[in-house]
Amino acid sequence: MLLSPRWISFLIAVLITFITVAFLNFVPDVSQPMLFVVGISAFISSFLLIYYIIDLLVFQEVNSIYLSLRKLKIKDFDIPRKSLIKSVNPLKKLNREISNYVSKKEEEIDTLRRMETFRREFIADVSHDLKTPIFAAQGFIHTLLDGAIEDPEVSHKFLHKAARSLDGLEMLVKDILILTQVESGDIRMQIEKVNIVEVIRDIFDQLEDKAGKRHIALVLKPKAIKSMKVRADRTRISQVLTNLITNGIIYGKNEGKVTVELSLESRKVRIRVSDNGIGIAPEHLPRIFERFYRVDKSRSRAVGGTGLGLAIVKHILNAHNTSIDVTSKPDHGTTFSFTLPQAAEDFSS
Repeated sequence: MLLSPRWISFLIAVLITFITVAFLNFVPDVSQPMLFVVGISAFISSFLLIYYIIDLLVFQEVNSIYLSLRKLKIKDFDIPRKSLIKSVNPLKKLNREISNYVSKKEEEIDTLRRMETFRREFIADVSHDLKTPIFAAQGFIHTLLDGAIEDPEVSHKFLHKAARSLDGLEMLVKDILILTQVESGDIRMQIEKVNIVEVIRDIFDQLEDKAGKRHIALVLKPKAIKSMKVRADRTRISQVLTNLITNGIIYGKNEGKVTVELSLESRKVRIRVSDNGIGIAPEHLPRIFERFYRVDKSRSRAVGGTGLGLAIVKHILNAHNTSIDVTSKPDHGTTFSFTLPQAAEDFSS
């Protein structure tokens, strides 16, 4: 029941009047007219006094606090003024609303702190990864300008190293740009029917030399499969698989293998990319999809990794309304898996 200050004052005044008149009934020589006058006087004085106290000391202050919150344009404070003023206990209701508001703000502040920490780490990582190839190329070029350019053999060697550093810089900038565009939604997924088997075999052809240098076999299972259609953006899914397979080659064991396995699960195609390499320790697994996070920093930089590959993979798959799972055991290898909607029932061989 919603009670205004008037109703509260009225009810209390009636109660005081009733008690006063009832008490005077036991006093000798008190006439009915006297009881009537006393009752009216008690009611009016009680009503005015209580109404003044409630309205001035409680409701006006509550109303003032409410208006102050509104002036601050606090959107999370969403309680109608009429409901507050007519509440039996407006202070309690106001306190509850403010407490809820404070809890929300504390959560937002915690989120902002985490984002600030992430921002600082991101800037530090970007600065380091940009600085390394720039300083390397700068060093080679300055050495050439200082006279090494006169030696054809040395100049060719240094130019080649400078070009390789700049190629790494270009790759890093491209990855940052792609990640930013995917995160912001600027890149729209062009969903179409894709034969994922063809995509995987094309990637195997592209990475054959890279895998051959470490005598790593690239295996597709089932071995004789020719076609499996999924609904996906061909270019972006190719990028996902290229990143995962490349990681398998980089972190796999010499004379090992990287396996891509396809299977059907309730009108979805499960894609697993596995290697038998060094694996990932459990404490690193929750963070491997963070930007610039590297499990083995020295090895990643030695082979030219930007530290953005898995972050790009995660966001591309999120844009496909799916997620990526990872299981790993140190010295036994790693398996990444995700699903895509099946486009047609043609698991053929």
